[in-house]
Amino acid sequence: MVLDRHFEENDVSRCHEALLEIADLAVHQSTLAELSRELTKLLHRYFSFQIAGSYLHDPSKDVMRLMLWESPQSADTAMELPIEGSTSGWVWQNQRPLVLTNLEEENRFAESQKLFKGMGVRALCEVPLTAAQRRIGVLSMASNNGHVYCEQDVQLLSRIANSISSALQNVLTSAALQHEKERLEALLNVSTALMASVEVDEIVPAISDFLQRVIEHDFASVALYEEGSKELRVYALDAEVAGDSSSAPGGLLLPISDPSFLHGEAKMRNREELLEMGTSLDRMILERGIQSLCSLPLISRRGTLGVLHVGSRQTKAFLSQDLVFLRQVAAQIAGVLDNASAYREVKKLSRALSREKLYLQDEIRSVVNFDEIIGDSPALKRLLTNVQTVSPSDASVLILGETGTGKELVARAIHRLSGRAEASFIKLNCAAIPTGLLESELFGHEKGAFTGAITQKIGRLELADKGTLFLDEVGEIPLELQPKLLRVLQDQEFERLGGNRTIKVDIRLIAATNQDLPKRVANHEFRSDLYYRLNVFPIRVPTLRERSRDIPLLVRYFVQKFSKRMNKKIEMIPAETMRTLEGWQWPGNVRELENFIERSVILSEGSSLSAPLAELIPMRDGCTQGTTLEDLEREHILRVLRETGGVIAGVHGAAARLGMKRTTLQSRIQRLGITRAEYEN
Repeated sequence: MVLDRHFEENDVSRCHEALLEIADLAVHQSTLAELSRELTKLLHRYFSFQIAGSYLHDPSKDVMRLMLWESPQSADTAMELPIEGSTSGWVWQNQRPLVLTNLEEENRFAESQKLFKGMGVRALCEVPLTAAQRRIGVLSMASNNGHVYCEQDVQLLSRIANSISSALQNVLTSAALQHEKERLEALLNVSTALMASVEVDEIVPAISDFLQRVIEHDFASVALYEEGSKELRVYALDAEVAGDSSSAPGGLLLPISDPSFLHGEAKMRNREELLEMGTSLDRMILERGIQSLCSLPLISRRGTLGVLHVGSRQTKAFLSQDLVFLRQVAAQIAGVLDNASAYREVKKLSRALSREKLYLQDEIRSVVNFDEIIGDSPALKRLLTNVQTVSPSDASVLILGETGTGKELVARAIHRLSGRAEASFIKLNCAAIPTGLLESELFGHEKGAFTGAITQKIGRLELADKGTLFLDEVGEIPLELQPKLLRVLQDQEFERLGGNRTIKVDIRLIAATNQDLPKRVANHEFRSDLYYRLNVFPIRVPTLRERSRDIPLLVRYFVQKFSKRMNKKIEMIPAETMRTLEGWQWPGNVRELENFIERSVILSEGSSLSAPLAELIPMRDGCTQGTTLEDLEREHILRVLRETGGVIAGVHGAAARLGMKRTTLQSRIQRLGITRAEYEN
């Protein structure tokens, strides 16, 4: 049964009228939506139906894609049916019309019956859509009433299909070209936007926004491989995982044992293939119910940076042309990430150079602010004469002396009086740095030289180029590192840790130690050839005991220094205090005196210096004739250890009280044979 305007075969005028209207529609309607809407109106004039639409064949998936033009239900407007088991598949394959007057009596088309049953369809009329020998798809009408379509309906619908096939082909081609144009424009726009971004956290949102506009997906991510930690840093690009840790700034870190998959080709994978891979990233993707995944390596001029993933919860969701387009997207993203990586490297290097500049400026300021070495004793004058003698040369200098005698001040004085005074004075305390880090600190290291070496580091040797390198506590350099230092002294060249490029330097080396290096050489604890290279011009710094006449000058200097710093006005030093200070042996030398005066200024309330002489008098009174210097030193260290409860390190520890380094005190305790039982209660 048809409407009151039933088409008869011999009704040429009406057939001609319908075809003319279709021809007019083909000319004036430029989009599939517009053409579908107008065709639906025209079909209503000649046929009875509740549902109308077209099936377009998708060659990439070999399915019939249903595009509903009119339906009473809010059904999915783009459903897919397989070729086998569907009415549209049969019509497309056989290129013959199909009329089913009672769908309930049919059992040949199980896939279509599942679809139509939910829509209440009972009768069906479908004809092929073919243009220029190309099978485009199928034109379909369906009714909720049975026995409504006859042979005349099939003939008219076939003629209409023949007329609209070319128009439909043109619209589809135009739509495909427009879609490709929009994608390319979007690709250009996102490329321009991304090029302005220099941080990954800025790039990721731009990529996410772009992908959401150009391709339908349920999951997308950029996974960047971090070679140093053997991890993937995953940045989520889809809105659905906004609460996920992978969407947080900095991404989500996933461990990865085998990064070989990063170097594969762009490909589409299904759920079974993802299960086979079984990486931590694949498991994360599977947990989101992804059925189809496009994986595209991010390849830049520096190699493979990571992978772009775009996934869908639908099976066979992506077409081959989608993969081609996503390759272009991946290439753009890789280029931008490469630029961002280069920017970060430059930024890190800039910060490193800035820190080095600040370090050098601090060193220069400390030299400029150094007034002079205080004293006029004969021992000090002999020392300064040696400094003036050796400074103009580039000879290595070995400064010997007890801790706290001012060996660093002597080294700075040599540098200031040398021809390298305008260049850097770089110092390194070999005892204050763990053995494992000393080589890196001295020679520098390349990125990835060891775990934690995330960037290149310039060593003290390079910083001291054209200047002076001062190695304090040089006796603490481990044996395995000494040959490398010897090479620097002999050839003025070295390689960074983990590097293979020889670096030439021009440095003057000044070393200092409080140890008996000849004894350490004899015990095979220090290389003899290195010792002789260091000991070109030895300078011994006298102890404060040997220059006791300098104590009053030093006391006045330190009182002025600390009273000014603490905003106090101390104008007088009691005679008894000065006599006591001059009579003390000062095992910690000038550093101990400086620390003692600082405590005294802190304790002073008025204009007179209030020194805690009780710290000095007991040992002085307890000294008997014949007591050796070593005995005095041992007793003093024991007394301080008892007062601090055996605590050596820290602000209030024994090392700070004695004005020496923790490592120096530990070495002294071992040399003097002091046991824990002697100072612990």
